Amino acid sequence: MARPSRAPERRAELIAVARRAVVERGVLNLRLRDIADGAGLSSGSVLYYFPTLTDLLQEVQHEAVERFCTQREEAARRGTPRDRLLATIRGGLPSGSDDELCVLLYELGTIARRDPAYAARHIALYERQVRIYTGILEAGAATGEFTLTADAVAIARNLVALEDGYGLHLTQAVPTLERATAEAMLLSYARTACTLEDLR
Repeated sequence: MARPSRAPERRAELIAVARRAVVERGVLNLRLRDIADGAGLSSGSVLYYFPTLTDLLQEVQHEAVERFCTQREEAARRGTPRDRLLATIRGGLPSGSDDELCVLLYELGTIARRDPAYAARHIALYERQVRIYTGILEAGAATGEFTLTADAVAIARNLVALEDGYGLHLTQAVPTLERATAEAMLLSYARTACTLEDLR
């Protein structure tokens, strides 16, 4: 009887090793040898499971995007539109420079400037977050809880862009502002855009 293939386990292990390596070394300094050493394999063995380092990092990006968006979508399902908006804003900001998932997404985002496949996933991440916010804003407007000052999609795009901008500052080696400040600025915009004075 043939032994079951360990390929799925080995691939998952290599994705986990690559994820840690990207966070620790940065994507621009990452080499195939780093992944191989971290997994206790030869470079050739890594290439057996992923033909190139780019292929492996695309899987890392896919996993990170899914994890991040799933967490946000879960937070956006509970409570009133106001509760959901507040939870979504709080869930979109990194906790700091040690926030593994957000650091990973920002690191992998640097490749999107040069590689169309990475860019496509980065755009999908952005659009998925915009859809989360748009759904909340439209629900709040429909129930009369929000009075939107602009189109729901435009407000949603601004919220995601603000998160991205502040997130970059929060994940730098020397953050230029604190998370509480970034959150307060996002909430200030949301209060104005939704005419919602008590959003805190």
